[in-house]
Amino acid sequence: MEVSGLDSDGKEFKNAEEMWREQIGEDGEQQEKKTQWYREGISYWEGVEASVDGVLGGFGNVNEVDIKGSEAFLQMLLSDRFPNARNNQHLVALDCGSGIGRITKNLLIRYFNEVDLLEPVSHFLDAARESLAPENHMAPDMHKATNFFCVPLQDFTPETGRYDVIWVQWCIGHLTDDDFVSFFKRAKVGLKPGGFFVLKENIARSDRSITRSDFYFKELFSRCGLHIYKSKDQKGLPEELFAVKMYALTAEMPRRVSKSRSKVQANRPGIIR
Repeated sequence: MEVSGLDSDGKEFKNAEEMWREQIGEDGEQQEKKTQWYREGISYWEGVEASVDGVLGGFGNVNEVDIKGSEAFLQMLLSDRFPNARNNQHLVALDCGSGIGRITKNLLIRYFNEVDLLEPVSHFLDAARESLAPENHMAPDMHKATNFFCVPLQDFTPETGRYDVIWVQWCIGHLTDDDFVSFFKRAKVGLKPGGFFVLKENIARSDRSITRSDFYFKELFSRCGLHIYKSKDQKGLPEELFAVKMYALTAEMPRRVSKSRSKVQANRPGIIR
């Protein structure tokens, strides 16, 4: 992929392949260096406190604006993709890189009957399990956190046809390009008919992770056999932070459906408060 860029030390690479050769090595040494890449990523997060401020890198104040932006995007998608969600439709979501359950607790559990959490850092997942226990959460019985998987993205394969939405936020940067593609190809089988992914990510680079440009993401989506259904920029973040973009991705080619504004509003799923 002929996309140039810089690493966090300012070193320039003429393309992604050159960068990955330095990070995870040539074929003969690749497995060992890749294992080290992932080990150091997990090690970093194992040293972070299990709190909103911790999982957001000291920017806990962006939690509210992040959730509001995600909710507006999700509402639009559910109205388009599941217009009959009010009519006893059982919706299930997977929260990838769930951390302490911040997105599940503040957003997903209000729209989905079941939410599964996928997180490789055990003390984050323990905090999520406690926070989302029925006695510690206001969600009704018909909306619950069901499964807690302590597994990294690159090793996870979902149950076939379980999920309406697979939400992937601020975690895909830990995967190499090949594992990025492999994950989404495996995860596609976990979607129900009409289901979709939401990928929400930065454009930046941090400890033991890579952040890709919009063009870079689109190249990888093509390799995954995924299509962009809708995309939206996250607004309202502090200027010192990197840009954040949301993508809704489908396995099938999107079809444009004309709807009146009133019909969309009428079919909008109810919010559980």
